[in-house]
Amino acid sequence: MNNLKIVSLGGGHGLAATLRALRPLSQNLTAIVTVADNGGSSGRLRDEFHFLPPGDLRMALAALCSDDEWGRGWADILQYRFTSEGPLNGHPVGNLLLMALWDKNGDPVYGIRQVGNLLRIVGDVLPMSLDPLDIEGTFISPTGRHIVRGQVEVATAKGKVETLKLIPPSPKATKEALYSITHADWITFGPGSWFSSVMPHFLLPEQADAVRASSAKKVIVFNLPEPENADEFAGSSPEDHLEFILRHVPDLKIDYAIADPSSLSVNPKLQGMVEGLGGQLVIADVAQTPGSFHHDPEKLTSVFSHIMS
Repeated sequence: MNNLKIVSLGGGHGLAATLRALRPLSQNLTAIVTVADNGGSSGRLRDEFHFLPPGDLRMALAALCSDDEWGRGWADILQYRFTSEGPLNGHPVGNLLLMALWDKNGDPVYGIRQVGNLLRIVGDVLPMSLDPLDIEGTFISPTGRHIVRGQVEVATAKGKVETLKLIPPSPKATKEALYSITHADWITFGPGSWFSSVMPHFLLPEQADAVRASSAKKVIVFNLPEPENADEFAGSSPEDHLEFILRHVPDLKIDYAIADPSSLSVNPKLQGMVEGLGGQLVIADVAQTPGSFHHDPEKLTSVFSHIMS
């Protein structure tokens, strides 16, 4: 199992949890990270330098750091946020380091790999595109139809999502990411903010085609239910999330779908949907604590190990 080529698609905390779960299982991991973040430090740096938003890439790098004093120490530094009354307030060191490397050599992938070498990461971290992207969503609520633009705005919008698209509409996928998908043994997607971190990977035509055509086994990790006062709105049920993916990639095949018991409705529709895609629904306790909406990496490791062995 240690040589399995595993590719994980996502962004933010959800992707980081998946990567931490997979680290004990393989030395050949590739994280493909969404690049549409427009909030916080990433948004500020993106506006100033017009480079990729670094935050989700930084989190993936930290999640894959070597499991020793060197790797963990540098991961802590990468995640450290400045606290001040000035313009550096809230910026993580890792975001500034990535921006410095991109500003110096102009090659995003090379800069990310330089930071990866510093952390001695297990695997590789790649942006899904070399172009900073925006997400635009149309949501229907009791007050009408609303169009929102931006990852933060889409992640927090309430209502039923009607359409979702990337801007520009057909950005170019990163060639190294396409290569990794084509040659993968396993591909995972989810959990995460579904419409702003997971769905962008299926809205990028080249990448969606590569995922669909890949002979890799495919695993989807569904979100845990989020409380009403959550900062981000995951929206809808696992069934709705899967249906939304299939709207954009209708012939996608799934081998396994992982769902916590707390995220399942009384409707048995999800199991039938997964089986209809050629897959198996795996119901397992993967929450950090009862009622938590964060996945526990160690519990996910156990589930992944069972599936992939």
